[in-house]
Amino acid sequence: MSPEKIDDEGNLWFLSASDSHKNKHIAEDPSVQLLFQGSAHSDFLSINGKAEISRDKNKIDELWDGIMKTWFTEGKDDPRITVIKVMPESGYYWDTKHGQAVALVKMVIGAATGKTLDDSIEGTIKV
Repeated sequence: MSPEKIDDEGNLWFLSASDSHKNKHIAEDPSVQLLFQGSAHSDFLSINGKAEISRDKNKIDELWDGIMKTWFTEGKDDPRITVIKVMPESGYYWDTKHGQAVALVKMVIGAATGKTLDDSIEGTIKV
């Protein structure tokens, strides 16, 4: 599942089925963690925040994409569609400094020499 939109305030927006496990978990506890990975070995992002579920028709219209008919067979008017809004509270990122090729070379050299050659950057995201 990927966000349909990230607004100017940094909120992440998703469309989800009302009977999904995600919706059930959010109804029990609105604290969520979102994990993103840009590629197989780099570009990691973790976001913690609060989620809320709505059936806002205007937001559904705004977020709707025709491919979603795969999951919502009745289209935009499918009674199962809900909107999930995630409001980030904190975040953490990790990536390579010099790209995957340099990171791979450093891993190979590190494995051969028994030394750790760290090529990472990381930090927290202030919300």
